[in-house]
Amino acid sequence: MGQAVKHKIQYPGATPYQDRHGKRRWRFRKGGFSAELGTDYGSDEFISRYEAALKGHRVRGLIGADRTVPGSVSALVASWYRSPEFLDLADSTKRNYRGIIEKFREKHGKKPIAQLERRHVQAMLAEKAETPAAANNLRKRLIQLLDHAISLDWRGDNPVRATKPYRNTGTGFHSWEEKEIAQFFAIHKPGTLAHRAVTLMLYTGAARVDAVQLGPENLRGDRIEYRRQKTARSGGIKVSIPLHADLAEVLDALPDAGSFLATSNGKTRSAAGLGNAMRDWCNEAGLPKCSSHGLRKACARRLAEAQATTHEIASVTGHKTLALVQLYTEAAGREELANSAMEKLIARPNGNKNVTNRAGKFAKSADKYMKGQE
Repeated sequence: MGQAVKHKIQYPGATPYQDRHGKRRWRFRKGGFSAELGTDYGSDEFISRYEAALKGHRVRGLIGADRTVPGSVSALVASWYRSPEFLDLADSTKRNYRGIIEKFREKHGKKPIAQLERRHVQAMLAEKAETPAAANNLRKRLIQLLDHAISLDWRGDNPVRATKPYRNTGTGFHSWEEKEIAQFFAIHKPGTLAHRAVTLMLYTGAARVDAVQLGPENLRGDRIEYRRQKTARSGGIKVSIPLHADLAEVLDALPDAGSFLATSNGKTRSAAGLGNAMRDWCNEAGLPKCSSHGLRKACARRLAEAQATTHEIASVTGHKTLALVQLYTEAAGREELANSAMEKLIARPNGNKNVTNRAGKFAKSADKYMKGQE
């Protein structure tokens, strides 16, 4: 009885039942709406189905294009969900996109998409001006949605492309600093799941959705190899990196079967479950700004500080574009990099002869010198 109560609190509306073969399954029921959730409670597939069921309950059947007004926003969304562009996305990306699009559809679903104008889009984005990242995410999804409308000949243009993104001065997820990593390990000692999880993500740069899938089968001699889940439908970017000694020491103590971050009953942990656990572990260590995603950035930062090139870092993190690597490595130690740059200048043969401002005068007359060079 206690276990059932826990499930209901974590996933309201989800209830277990026995199928005709006696197997335990889960179903979502609320307000006359019902959806199957599968057998693996808490798995990525379960969570994906649960989130879809929640959205299905809210919009009450708007997912099916046959139940929508032809040419409406809702009909366009339903069509986009069945398009190759959407279906080729990773499940985690689909959930993220649906979360944004469904809010838009709930508010504007019955409106004709042909009447959407740039001024309407600008007004929607302006409502999120205080959270520029959210505004820009909505803009990106609407661009995709309206491009799909063009492919259906429902429109001849995409008014969203005529808008400008908001300037976002934020840096995204906080990148763990070395003192924060040390503080975490001071609380969560070797042998604990918390210590193992952080070590694994810190020395692989793996995202949560990939980290929870890693196990002994990913070890190839002195290397760890896997394909990124985010790009799984296109074959998946293969990541193959040397096994760091610190990580090897942690993994050597584990069984030869199951995932490295398995649950207490031996099942593969869900990405959401790892994120929730990481939040608790970080709070226990007094690190409210730290998160699992920040470890991926910390791995990239460490590589950058070790003078690794962007291409080398991308080979470790599995990024497709170097622009994302640059974003991840902005936290690299600028002081050390500045020291390295100045050492190169000093070491250059006759390097000081062309420097107008000698030591002691650099700060006083640098502005005048630079103005003369403009």
